[in-house]
Amino acid sequence: MKTILIANPKGGSGKSTLATQLAAHYAWEGETVMLGDLDRQHTSRHWLGLRPERYPAILGWDLAPGEPARPPKGTTVAVLDSPAGLHGKKLEAALGVASHVVVPAQPASFDTWALAEFFATLVATREVRKDKVKVAVVGMRFNPRTQAAQRFAEFVAPEQLPLVTCIRDTQLYVQLQPRGLTLFDLPRHRYARDIAQWQPLLNWLN
Repeated sequence: MKTILIANPKGGSGKSTLATQLAAHYAWEGETVMLGDLDRQHTSRHWLGLRPERYPAILGWDLAPGEPARPPKGTTVAVLDSPAGLHGKKLEAALGVASHVVVPAQPASFDTWALAEFFATLVATREVRKDKVKVAVVGMRFNPRTQAAQRFAEFVAPEQLPLVTCIRDTQLYVQLQPRGLTLFDLPRHRYARDIAQWQPLLNWLN
């Protein structure tokens, strides 16, 4: 099972946006997808409850009284939306089940300051050092023409983690959220520009 952990210690970095988009992509690919929400705010789980039945199904956790949350039987791709402040033993536990970690980050100083220690922790983790878990960075709400975007690329470069793609700043994702939808649920010919921004990440995950 491919298990993709979406992680960033800072809130508001785009974790839930990234998690829901990836879950929908894999559902359209015919995978049996679970979207697991590790955040106490349950943002992704709330979004999942809004998803129309006519679109490819995305599953939640199997929840049984007194037992830990588990992926539903037959799950082939699990996307885990993690909370802000993920660190220590909780981060170790999440890395223990992940095959891939995707770090969404915005090109602002507050965000990069919060990420520096997190990047160092990831790179030093045994699973990452032994290449059992692959890690990549995705720029979110990105305008490549800004100085902040240039500084962000320079910040990521020495961290030994690939910046695989950058997703532009657009209200499209915000408008789709309350409908339980994603970019991948829309006509691809109309949104080819945006889908092209996701393709490097999809290639990396595959």
